[in-house]
Amino acid sequence: MKNSKYGHHIVTNLKTPPKFTPEFNTIYATWATRVLYMDQTVVDGAFQMNCSWYRKLAPPNTAESKSHTHDADEIIGFFGSDYEEPYDLHAEVEFWLEDEMHLITSSAMIFVPRGMHHCPLILRRVDQPIFHFSVVTAGKYNYIPG
Repeated sequence: MKNSKYGHHIVTNLKTPPKFTPEFNTIYATWATRVLYMDQTVVDGAFQMNCSWYRKLAPPNTAESKSHTHDADEIIGFFGSDYEEPYDLHAEVEFWLEDEMHLITSSAMIFVPRGMHHCPLILRRVDQPIFHFSVVTAGKYNYIPG
């Protein structure tokens, strides 16, 4: 795509921003395989999206331990990998919205309005891989501790 006018809009290799330190990436890799990441540091003008596979593991494993907010809306998704039972997550994900704990056992998308406290995110059980994504409608992922 070297000679392409718009090929730079297509991302096929993992490019993570500098804010993801080697230490953070090593810890993340204990429960997940990041597939692709995009934000304005990867493609000029893009909003943030992260895509990962949460692997079968010996939980519980805390993917995100602290409550936080963002200054933009976010959608978080969890999808089971069994195409014959696409709504069965084959897992239990504990996810907090404000002061409410939700136990997610089905494929799900969660809308988190800007400013809403969310997390922790705890993988209680993962029997089959889970496809996970998060989309923040800002050019960069802005984590505001809760």
